[in-house]
Amino acid sequence: MGERTMAIESTGAEAFWRTKQLHELDEQEWEALCDGCGQCCRVKLEDDDTGVIGVTDVVCKLLDVSTCRCRDYPNRAALVPDCVAMREVVVAKLRWLPDTCAYRRVAAGRDLPKWHYLRCGDRERVHTLHRSVRGAVCSEDDVPGVDYESRVVKWIEPGGSGGPWKL
Repeated sequence: MGERTMAIESTGAEAFWRTKQLHELDEQEWEALCDGCGQCCRVKLEDDDTGVIGVTDVVCKLLDVSTCRCRDYPNRAALVPDCVAMREVVVAKLRWLPDTCAYRRVAAGRDLPKWHYLRCGDRERVHTLHRSVRGAVCSEDDVPGVDYESRVVKWIEPGGSGGPWKL
């Protein structure tokens, strides 16, 4: 069922994420970095007084919760005005991105995780290792009128086969 791709590492080509900085990536390389975890699509709330960011178990209405891909990626900014265009922000300053985020890792000069499809060749690995939001979130369309503060959860990094589970 999982879509397989050839890992860049297995081709013998130099891994672009190891030789370039984020601002040097072309469009194809930029898009290839996304592992499809869907974590950037979670609804987040920031406390105005403390600056603390609460992450919910609710995701953007455009995120397909089964594939963890945007249903209308080319038009997302027009359809969801507060959608974060990752290419237009300083990724290192997005404190809510998980440590596993490829953009965050490359910005910090770190390698991609071994399970990233560019390294292992398996686009499903992010899901089978529970590094994505698949099975742990609901769409904002499924919870109309929800009090998002009641949906803030603590997310933990999986230590093997479990997570990102809510505490």
